[in-house]
Amino acid sequence: SDMTLLDTATLPHAIAWNDRRFMMASLDHAMWFHRPFRADEWLLYAQESPSAHGARGFTMGHLFTRNGNLVVSVAQEGLIRPLGEAPRDG
Repeated sequence: SDMTLLDTATLPHAIAWNDRRFMMASLDHAMWFHRPFRADEWLLYAQESPSAHGARGFTMGHLFTRNGNLVVSVAQEGLIRPLGEAPRDG
């Protein structure tokens, strides 16, 4: 649930999770399961970032079933810092 969640805070700044110029680390992560669901069926994962400031990003996600039931809520705060000069390939 957290592989792409921090991207929600960084993409508006043109930073992807695999951008080697930055270091990202999860500071905390929580999940709340609201009702039973099948993980092998279609799910919509809606993500948002209400705050990104001071090298920290706060993100939230909600998973919905095909018929619109909210089944999982997720929250994560992460640290996002520049590394300085990007490592060179080769």
